Amino acid sequence: MSLKKSRKENYPEWYQCVVSEADMAENSSSPGCMVIKPWGYGIWERIRDVFDEKIKSTDHENCYFPMFIPLSFFQKEAEHVDGFAKEMAVVTHSRLSMKDGKLVPDSKLEEPLIVRPTSEAIIADSFSKWVKSYRDLPVLINQWANVVRWEMRPRLFLRTREFLWQEGHTAHSTPEEAETETKTMLEAYCELCEETLAMPVILGKKPEHEKFPGAVDTYCVEAMMQDGKALQAGTSHFLGQNFAKSANISFVNKNNQQEYAYTTSWGVSTRLIGGVIMTHADDEGMVVPPRIAPYQVVIIPVIKKPEDENTVMNYINNLAAEIRKLIPFGEKIRIKIDKRDRKSVDKYWEWTRKGAPIICEIGPRDAAENKVMLKERLKINTSNAKEIIGKEEFIATLSQRIENIQKEMFDRAKKRLDANIRTDIKTVEDFNRYFEQSNEWIEDGKQGKVAFVRGKWSGDPNSEELLKAMKITIRCIPFDQSNTQGTCLLTGKPATMDVIYARSY
Repeated sequence: MSLKKSRKENYPEWYQCVVSEADMAENSSSPGCMVIKPWGYGIWERIRDVFDEKIKSTDHENCYFPMFIPLSFFQKEAEHVDGFAKEMAVVTHSRLSMKDGKLVPDSKLEEPLIVRPTSEAIIADSFSKWVKSYRDLPVLINQWANVVRWEMRPRLFLRTREFLWQEGHTAHSTPEEAETETKTMLEAYCELCEETLAMPVILGKKPEHEKFPGAVDTYCVEAMMQDGKALQAGTSHFLGQNFAKSANISFVNKNNQQEYAYTTSWGVSTRLIGGVIMTHADDEGMVVPPRIAPYQVVIIPVIKKPEDENTVMNYINNLAAEIRKLIPFGEKIRIKIDKRDRKSVDKYWEWTRKGAPIICEIGPRDAAENKVMLKERLKINTSNAKEIIGKEEFIATLSQRIENIQKEMFDRAKKRLDANIRTDIKTVEDFNRYFEQSNEWIEDGKQGKVAFVRGKWSGDPNSEELLKAMKITIRCIPFDQSNTQGTCLLTGKPATMDVIYARSY
């Protein structure tokens, strides 16, 4: 029972079908915004919980800052303002009043307030109050919050006017310490993507024209989707003293001299869910990595006769109690017994669409024979999708089964990534021909028409216009540079720098 659109037929429509049929989110009546439904929000909660534990393990603490930021705070940092100006939502009035039967804005604010597009400006203001001495440093804080950016072409999870995210902000006494922090959190994002989301990424530095507004350096993790396009999965910014100078985050150092602090910021958002969809979902719907599945095991009772209900439910409850004792990934299994008054086949296909890792259907015969009938979502279209095994064997092997699913999902995505980073394109002509083609769905482990090109770039400032004309971007400058001489694929000039070229979301 496939989706209305397959990946091969129409990838953008397939994506929308997955989100809808998996009941993850829907467009809100508030234009450009989304309603994140329980299954989609449950996935975000899992991402949040896993990463929040990582954040706290690295000595960062959570706090919360206002979503309304005085306009003057942004004006202190010109480059930062310019980078976000077109996306900012502005509050100009504090209340409404009735006029001629209509509500109209009233009581104009003395100073407009920006609805948080990012928090560097407001957090820098607090840091300026908190930091007086080198003994007050480092300051390591994190915030889980919502953000508003006035997106003109919204797409569920990928680009909406309001979205959820995590943003870390730190202040340090030396540039070396701040840069170490920036790269440490980049590695944390890599770990989150690969070990938790089963989504392989490339780490690197953004070119000058792709940096975060106001940053000295921006680092990123880039993932490849099933249509060969890139998705920026997370960024970490070394801000130098730029925000410290504009907000006066200064301190007395060990030599009793006044100097400005060095700051960083880093963040990921609900965009990661879009990345998970486009990395793992198939033509039957969503496929959720076990580590972020709200429920890793779903049990569907199959009861056709009222007299069978007690037998089946007692068997299932006993089975569930045993399952809850297991701890794959060092945490208890999340299990759902779907007792809703619906046909079992309908419930099965609903959980298939949602992408629950393991779906069990248990009826009176299974209870009588001490068996479990299960299907792994990852194997749904294979000959061995359905298994009937003994209850004790099921319990004994379940933790390893869940961990194997997680590993297999990563391995599949990694093979796709590795097979679709082209390193054999050496001339401007071949490069242009390559990106003249249209993207298409990439079958597992195979090479698609268009994906990533790893090639040379001269760093020519005219590159940005050339990239815009071709509708591609330089995703990053990978850390593992070859340091070889070659030809810039954009300009034909001599070049030594390796970069990743791709179309992107």
